[in-house]
Amino acid sequence: MEEKLKEYAQLLVRVGLNVRKGQTLVISSPVECAFFARLCAAEAYEAGCREVVMNWSDDALGRMKYLHAEDDVFDTVPLWRRHFYNDYALEGAAYLAISASDPENLKGVDHGRIVRAQQASGRALKDFDRLQMCGGFPWCIASIPIPSWAKKVFPDLPEDQAMERLWEAIFRAVRISGDGRCVDQWHQHIETLARRVEKLNQLNFKSLRYTNSLGTDLTVELPEGHIWEAGNDVTLAGQTYIANIPTEEVFTSPLKTGVSGVVYSALPLSHNGTIIDKFHFVVRDGKIVEVHAEQGEEALKAAVTVDEGASYFGEVALVPYDSPISNQKILFYNTLFDENAACHIAFGEAYPCLKGGQEMSKDELKARGLNDSITHVDFMVGTADLNITGTTHDGREIPVFVNGNFAEGI
Repeated sequence: MEEKLKEYAQLLVRVGLNVRKGQTLVISSPVECAFFARLCAAEAYEAGCREVVMNWSDDALGRMKYLHAEDDVFDTVPLWRRHFYNDYALEGAAYLAISASDPENLKGVDHGRIVRAQQASGRALKDFDRLQMCGGFPWCIASIPIPSWAKKVFPDLPEDQAMERLWEAIFRAVRISGDGRCVDQWHQHIETLARRVEKLNQLNFKSLRYTNSLGTDLTVELPEGHIWEAGNDVTLAGQTYIANIPTEEVFTSPLKTGVSGVVYSALPLSHNGTIIDKFHFVVRDGKIVEVHAEQGEEALKAAVTVDEGASYFGEVALVPYDSPISNQKILFYNTLFDENAACHIAFGEAYPCLKGGQEMSKDELKARGLNDSITHVDFMVGTADLNITGTTHDGREIPVFVNGNFAEGI
């Protein structure tokens, strides 16, 4: 176990963030994960990191705040917090987020307070959000188990066994086996994703149509000059990084007003401490006009009304149903893992997936048809019978996905 943990920390620091000598590293971590945050900090200092700065969080205190804090707290962001995020982002610091929380930590909390806190954060952290989306600094999100999360994933097991099972599942998902080969395996994996990106960019589809037996029938128009991307991101300064570990996706941004039809969720969504399940959207001219969910409908309606752009889409991502995460047949209740077990779509902010998009301003990206929002929420749509057909600019229809997996030749 000790060797696997060290290998995991090395993977995140050396490959996920590719920390450079003299660079600052900011680690956001739950207090329950402090031991692993320290391993990552030690690895960063070995890599020549200038300073490791910690940003701690705690599920219990977060819930207390939303339940009991004075109401006006949710409309402001303290000046020190603005500087903490924006200043380090402007400096080009690396950001590591250790994502681990109780999937139902905020169950029963006033969704209005959550939305207002998001809106306040969006106003206050504009520099951070802009630079994160356009490659202004390297960032990486990864996870380790905590008891409340493990028990949700494996409810029939005692806590210690649930933790052990979740550790095993995470190590398998991030390609760690304890043999010291995970870095090489990740380089090979990224090369595979890059070849798929190259093929999709050559095809230059005008639109994609999604259909499956759940009832999804969605047409997604892609903007002129769009490009597909994968896990091998590059900052404006030329520093490579992998934003999500694990990652199995290739993705691009849709035309804001070019999405129409009906799309059904394939897996539950854990969002803002609430589980949302069995939901679907009706979409017209890019805008979500109807929201339906058997569980968590109010939370979902709140999520798509955070701002004007929250009811439009910002990402379409292709993930084979046959993948190291999907094949484990585990519902993680954590978007980092669940989105890499199935094709997904995100409502909210669009990544600048255009030729030259990293250098474009917000106004330029919007003029090219990309969505702008303070939120970005991935939900899973991939199933074993998902079919996706791409239409080229000259009218040819080409299979992209057949029965849940990439079509031959893609």
